[in-house]
Amino acid sequence: MNNAQEIEKLLRPLVLAPMAGGPSTPRLAAAVAGAGGLPFLAAGYLSPESLRADIADLQGYLEKSSELPFGVNLFVPDPQGSRCDVEAYSDYRARVLEVSGVSPELVPAEPIWSDDAFEEKLEIVCASAASFVSFTFAHPAPAVVERVHAAGKLVIFYATSRPGIDAIVDSGADVIGIQGPNAGGHRATVFGVDDDSNESVLELVEYARGISCKPIIAGGGVSGAADVRNLLRAGATGVQVGTLFLNAQEAGTKKTHRRALEEFGGRETVITRAFSGRPARAIENSFSAALSDSAPGFYPQLHFLTAGLRKEANERGDAENLNLWAGTGFVHAKEEPAADIARRLLAAHD
Repeated sequence: MNNAQEIEKLLRPLVLAPMAGGPSTPRLAAAVAGAGGLPFLAAGYLSPESLRADIADLQGYLEKSSELPFGVNLFVPDPQGSRCDVEAYSDYRARVLEVSGVSPELVPAEPIWSDDAFEEKLEIVCASAASFVSFTFAHPAPAVVERVHAAGKLVIFYATSRPGIDAIVDSGADVIGIQGPNAGGHRATVFGVDDDSNESVLELVEYARGISCKPIIAGGGVSGAADVRNLLRAGATGVQVGTLFLNAQEAGTKKTHRRALEEFGGRETVITRAFSGRPARAIENSFSAALSDSAPGFYPQLHFLTAGLRKEANERGDAENLNLWAGTGFVHAKEEPAADIARRLLAAHD
């Protein structure tokens, strides 16, 4: 299937963003699907066994509505990412210990690299009932796209700039994914493809619509139905929303993260590498304020470096040492059923 009209039959005006690290759950995805949205599960950081279980759970929830589509998002590993300056890593580790005050046992002394079990997860997704497979951090090789297409699924690549959109237009991807600069969590920037411009998501949608007939999914900083309406009017086929679902009852968001969403409304969000080595938008806290300027760009080594202290911070209710991923509209994230959030956002399309 590569006809744009056929693809748009599977797309929905509202797309639930994949939120790795806990927030994405089968229950959340099922609730959004039942309310008329297109949900994505996040494969990032899960073991292959956990991903298989999540997909099976979601398919179980949707078995009475077998025509409801869903997608799965995969992190694409960077082979060059295994290269890490050990001295720079050690220097940053010392700063992390100084700032956080955690036990050294929680912070790996040596860099850790992983490809996030990409091949195993790709095989699992291709064998699933997912309609869409999206890729973050890089565009996979053409052979990967061919495998996904051979499995009867559609491919989504993401961009954060005009050069990134140009690359998707010329690729084998079926859908253009656009992430604006106000989006929460890791930016979808493809290093070496996207540039460092910060055009608004509306401008990027208009640009993509002007050069391609491929369907567009766009998001970043959506704070309510008005933002959904504006993006749809600009030419997006679907509007991707993540932050507004962080506090949904069905989300797996960490308890300390949930509390911060409610209590830190007076704080700004910042783009920081401090927690993972990749740029990501989060509510500013002591950790990001102290370390953003000194964090080297080693991913996933910094993700593993801070994993233990983040786990402990959540357990202790310490929001100052936790990665509080959130888009600029996080003050509008309320604790309520996901279906209610989805219906309110979809009202913009009615």
